[in-house]
Amino acid sequence: MLEEVERWLSRRSWSVSDRPLHQLIAAKRGTTVSVVLPALDEEATVGEIVTVIRRELMEAVPLVDELVVIDSGSSDRTAEVAAAAGARVVHRDAILPRIPAAPGKGEVLWRSLMVTSGDIVCFIDADLRDFSADFVSGIVGPLLTDPEVQFVKAMYDRPLGDVAGQGGRVTELVARPLLNLHWPQLAGVVQPLGGEYAARRSLLERLPFPVGYGVELGLLVDALHTVGLDALAQVDVGSRKHRHQDGQALGRMAAAIYRTAQLRLSRGHLVRPALTQFERGEDGFEPRTYPVDTEERPPMREIGEYAARRAA
Repeated sequence: MLEEVERWLSRRSWSVSDRPLHQLIAAKRGTTVSVVLPALDEEATVGEIVTVIRRELMEAVPLVDELVVIDSGSSDRTAEVAAAAGARVVHRDAILPRIPAAPGKGEVLWRSLMVTSGDIVCFIDADLRDFSADFVSGIVGPLLTDPEVQFVKAMYDRPLGDVAGQGGRVTELVARPLLNLHWPQLAGVVQPLGGEYAARRSLLERLPFPVGYGVELGLLVDALHTVGLDALAQVDVGSRKHRHQDGQALGRMAAAIYRTAQLRLSRGHLVRPALTQFERGEDGFEPRTYPVDTEERPPMREIGEYAARRAA
């Protein structure tokens, strides 16, 4: 590990207990915080997450100013459950309607900048179980208390079923090797693909957003190049439990992440943006070919509607 990374780990890695809520409220001083949950068919979990954030971080203490669920086309009751729990729910397709929406998580996160106003934007996945408000307060904390910090990732244990530490398979097999080999300054990030992170709006609006699964790696790498390692941080918030993907879905995720890395390494020749997997059918193994997410949205500050809204 680079000496620079070792120093970063000692200076920019914290625990949620390092910044109690009363300290964050005292440090807030007019800074506004938006929490965004991207959601697709998450009626089983989104309500509890919204309830906890409202109860503990909006009603008990005034830490979060805005709580928005972006529904990306759910076929279940995600929108109704989230609204009943107290979130403002916005459908992905209602945001920037002149730009046809692409499928993917990154698309939803990018569009969320258009319908939120907080100085700090905190992203939280909507499939978390046994949710704790520490996920929000932990990663927002350094941004409120340290003006040099621009981008904060949550770090946590990721159990796979009853086995501790075996979650995050794409992280260990794809993202971590890529980062160590090509961006060694990021070798100290414990959960580079984690969906819980917070950043200053002034940074997010300058970054391109991969529309699909590559968004977490893309934002992390681009943040490093935009503001430098010392502006990045991570906070230990305990344990993360969520719905796990099957092996083939993980393969598609891995391909998108590799593609995102490849785009950042070279703008020259790129591999064919498709992934073929195999499923057993009546006549043996049958190929199934899926497109790999390749589209990226430009920095939000380049979008006319966003610039107009910010100037108003």
